[in-house]
This record gives sequence, structure tokens and C-alpha cells, in this order.
Amino acid sequence: MSDNRDVQAEQENSVDETVLGAEEAQVETPEAEGVELDENAQRIYELETALSEAQATIKDQQDGVLRARADADNARRRAEGEVEKARKFALERFAGELLPVIDNLERAIEMTDGDNEAVKPLLEGVEMTHKTFLSTIEKFGLSLIDPQGETFNPDLHQAMSMQESADHEPNTVMAVMQKGYQINGRLLRPAMVMVSRAPSDGVDTQA
Repeated sequence: MSDNRDVQAEQENSVDETVLGAEEAQVETPEAEGVELDENAQRIYELETALSEAQATIKDQQDGVLRARADADNARRRAEGEVEKARKFALERFAGELLPVIDNLERAIEMTDGDNEAVKPLLEGVEMTHKTFLSTIEKFGLSLIDPQGETFNPDLHQAMSMQESADHEPNTVMAVMQKGYQINGRLLRPAMVMVSRAPSDGVDTQA
């Protein structure tokens, strides 16, 4: 009987140890799961941080590319502007040197007697040369300022004298002493003109 009691006691002790081990295991499991969750959260945080840094780097690189492209475009536009300015300056200077040639051709035409049969062929040749010359330089933006009968414009005309006239409205160009020229909308030489004014016994309409 004593042996049976000992065996029974050992079995009960074994059962108690098994139950206790299971309880300890149950107690340890939440802690292990908590550690695993903490590790996952840390890993997620690290990945999110790395992603944010990568996105920031990409944005910086994109901004750098855009800035470099803008700088290149600005440099190209500046270079094109400088080339255009240089071209216009050279063209203006060249056209300015040609104006005396045009003036001399016009004087030759004005001073030649068109009724003289001996010089008529020469006159026709000069007129053709003058016409061809003007049509050629017009292709490069040169335009004539011949304001006969127009209202005086100080931006385009230079008044050499004023004369009273009852036949013209005050401030009208009565005569053109020398024609002016523009090139590509810029004044190359103003037209030199004579301007009318109201007679002294009349009413001057100029303020």
C-alpha cells in the first residue's frame, strides 16, 4: 500500500510540474510576442525613414536638374540676345555708312536735267541703281522716312527751321531737306525738315 501511495504522489507531482510549466509558458508567450512586435515596428520605422530619405534625395536631384536646365536655358537666351545685339549693331553701322551713298544718288537725280536727251540714258541708269539699292537694303529692315505734308514728329523728324504759312496747318512738315531712315523699327537718322507755323496775324494752335 505504501508503494502505491508513493507512485500516486509521484504522478501528482509530475502533473503539477506539467501544469506549472504550461502556466510559465503561457506567461512567457506574451512577452516573446511583445519583443517580436517591437522588432517589427522598429524595422518598419527604419524602412519608412530610409524611404523618406530616398524620396528627399530624389527631390533634391530633380530640383538640381531643373535648376541646371533653367540655368542652361538662361545662358542660351543671353547668348542669343548678345548675338542678336551684335548683329543689329553691325547692321546699323553698315546701313549708316550707306546713307551718304543713297543721298548722293538722290542729289544726282535731282540735279540732272531729265529733258536733256544727252544725259537721259545716264539719268535712267542712276535712277535704276538708286531703286535697286533701296529695294536691297529694305530686305534687311531699312525703311525710308519721307514726311512731306505730315505732322511734325519729334521722334522721327529734326526741325531745321520754321516758316509761317497760311496754306499749311501749324506744325506741318512743309519741306524735307534730308530724308530719314529707320532700321528694324529703330531710328537710324531723323528726317531734316522745315515746319510750318501759324502766321503772326493768325491764331497759333500750338500750346
